[in-house]
Amino acid sequence: METAKLKQKKRVPWKKIFIISIGVFFLLLISIGIWAYLQLQKPMPQVRGELEVAGLADEVSVYRDEQGVPHIEAENDVDLYFAQGFVTAQDRLFQMDLSRRQASGQLAEVIGEGMLDQDRFFRTFGLRRAAEASEAAYDEETYGYLEAYAEGVNAFMTQAIENGELPIEFRLAGYEPTPWEPLDSLTIGKYMAYDLNGNWQGQAFRHWLAQHVTEEEALDLMPVYPEDGPVILELAQNIPVDIKSAFSKTGDYLPHPFAGSNNWVLSGERTASGEPLLADDPHLGLATPSIWYETHLTSPTVNVTGVIFAGVPGIILGSNEEIAWGVTNVGPDVQQLYFEQRHPEEPSTFLYDDEWYEAEVITEEILVADQEPYEHEITLTRNGPLLSEYASFDEQAEYALSMRWTAHEATTELQAVLDFNRADDWDSFSEALTSFQAPAQNFVFASQNGTIAYRANGLIPIRPEEDDALLPVPGWDPAYQWEGYIPWDELPTIINPDSGIISTANNQIVDDDYPYHLTHTWAQPYRHQRIIDVLYAASDHTAEDMMDLQMDVVNLQAEEFVPILTRALGDREQSDIEEQALAMLQDWQYEDLRDEAGPLLFHLWMDEISSQLFKEALPKEIYDLFEGRANIVDEMLRDADEGQTGPWIEKAGGFETLVSTSFQQAVARATELQGEIPNDWKWGEFHQVVFNHPLAAITPLNYLFNGSPLPADGSRITVKAASYQTETGIVTNGAGWRGVMDLADLENTHHLVGPGQSGHVFSDTYHSQREAWVNGDYHITSLQSEQYQPLSDHLQLIPK
Repeated sequence: METAKLKQKKRVPWKKIFIISIGVFFLLLISIGIWAYLQLQKPMPQVRGELEVAGLADEVSVYRDEQGVPHIEAENDVDLYFAQGFVTAQDRLFQMDLSRRQASGQLAEVIGEGMLDQDRFFRTFGLRRAAEASEAAYDEETYGYLEAYAEGVNAFMTQAIENGELPIEFRLAGYEPTPWEPLDSLTIGKYMAYDLNGNWQGQAFRHWLAQHVTEEEALDLMPVYPEDGPVILELAQNIPVDIKSAFSKTGDYLPHPFAGSNNWVLSGERTASGEPLLADDPHLGLATPSIWYETHLTSPTVNVTGVIFAGVPGIILGSNEEIAWGVTNVGPDVQQLYFEQRHPEEPSTFLYDDEWYEAEVITEEILVADQEPYEHEITLTRNGPLLSEYASFDEQAEYALSMRWTAHEATTELQAVLDFNRADDWDSFSEALTSFQAPAQNFVFASQNGTIAYRANGLIPIRPEEDDALLPVPGWDPAYQWEGYIPWDELPTIINPDSGIISTANNQIVDDDYPYHLTHTWAQPYRHQRIIDVLYAASDHTAEDMMDLQMDVVNLQAEEFVPILTRALGDREQSDIEEQALAMLQDWQYEDLRDEAGPLLFHLWMDEISSQLFKEALPKEIYDLFEGRANIVDEMLRDADEGQTGPWIEKAGGFETLVSTSFQQAVARATELQGEIPNDWKWGEFHQVVFNHPLAAITPLNYLFNGSPLPADGSRITVKAASYQTETGIVTNGAGWRGVMDLADLENTHHLVGPGQSGHVFSDTYHSQREAWVNGDYHITSLQSEQYQPLSDHLQLIPK
């Protein structure tokens, strides 16, 4: 009995056990939270005090201002670029490593088999091979700076690995980066050429059309209607290449169809200050971290500020104490697909000029995480790599497609970049342009002596009359070989025009009198027209006006097409919601503002028109290759409004039926998205920017690396470019950097880098410019040490 009582006294009440367990659980959670916080804080770069670094000759000062922009002050140029590599790696090492891996076809090594197809594609495309070919073309001085930059990256990398301070992304992905090489910087440069050149897929698309639709339908989707259309289609119709199978997965790797830019420059006669103004905002992918890294570099020979791609030395867009410059993409036809005829018994032997020759076959080992390496075979014909067989080699196929591309040549863009930084007038800047060959870019320029100028610069092939760049051509026929490149002094150039205005927005830059072919596919004209309208409307422009124009969201496409489309609707019977939606659209003032309903309905309507025209007829793999679709659809609608209905619109039931059906579908989708009251719809509830981090695709890492979506103004065709995914509305492409330079005050320039400078999630500058990007809140970056030094974190790099 006493024993039983004793046991009862020792029994712990269950409620107490529960409370203790809960306490232990929460203590564990807190411990895990503290550990996670410390892990995230651990790789934060040192930005204050002194830091010994092996490889420097002299001390270097690094001042990071409140936006995280590093102002690097060095006693010599080698130390300057060494420090730039070190500092950029402090902020962006994981991004740099992913960039070189993507361009080199080395993602499967760290991510796994899911990246194998992409790696095979880029190995075949040959960006790293092209970079290797370019190394020897650099002069000794420039290559020395590339080496110094790489040594700086490696100095940081070595310290981070030794101290266990690599960015958290490396630990999440489970690998360490390998040493940086000058070749890595060159390869990233080649990737940018890839991202801004892409006419090969249009040729593949039109070849598929020749094989699968009527002749009339194929010609209707040409960017121009060739006079000898049936003749140019005949060859494609008779050469079987399975485009759909060959490029079934490439849609995820292709350059963004709306990649472009705005730039303009005004002479002093057009400005309030009497000095030139220059503005530039390149449109590329929007992500965390930004594709752009803003930097200020100072040495005895250079004092330059602006932006550069993480992993590349110098400043590619910006200004120094004397000049400013910016770029947009020319978008010329610098790629060509060739039909290659294979020997029936020797799969690596091909026909050229009535003789058989042995192509070069190389095998590259692709490392794959947790698997055996993959042996990837690449066939290099005299015209270029066999692109159509990147995923699978078919030695039984009589024909394949190879590709020639200007960026496969040995080119020296990074030499040009470093020379820009030291230029002080148009003569020295244009001399630097001779080294910039790929990609071809529209450069605008301004100097403090009042000069404004423009040049379309880069390698652009001279094509034979037989080759109009619309379709693949016979690789075995010498008549289809390029005849060199447009001579440098014959590239489109403008210096000090009487109008005092130079502007480009990927628009057509030459008229029919220009003796050389550039391209058939220009951007839709709306951005450029709006820029011109605003610039010509006044002669007292200020830097603030230029920033306002970069944020302008007037939709000239809607201004043109809303009347056309509503007229085509006619008096057809509509539901109550459709009537309300139409009335709302007609009251809209054609501005793509986030709180407006009009942009939502208009863009859904235009997207639905394309869907109605092509969804059933074109497989997704083929639709992804459709170059110039937006311009082609615009022209179809214009022609139909004038009574010239083409075969695709006829197939959709005629113009009125197409417009009516697509309107009904657009209203239905808007209703599903945002309810049954059209006046309450908001563009910004659909059209939002996230700035996705590359690891955010893995749940729940999106909650760590991404911010919440932000409603955004603009669209694909406004000056404030904000191209979006049709299905989700998420903005994926736009001006990651916006810059405005007033030549009356080049010591203080205006910048916006969305979403921020740092790649470290706990940094104050990780997402410090997300809302600024949406709202147009620029910051000033100063060249004056007395301006930035007192307000900056100061790190002194000491030779070790």
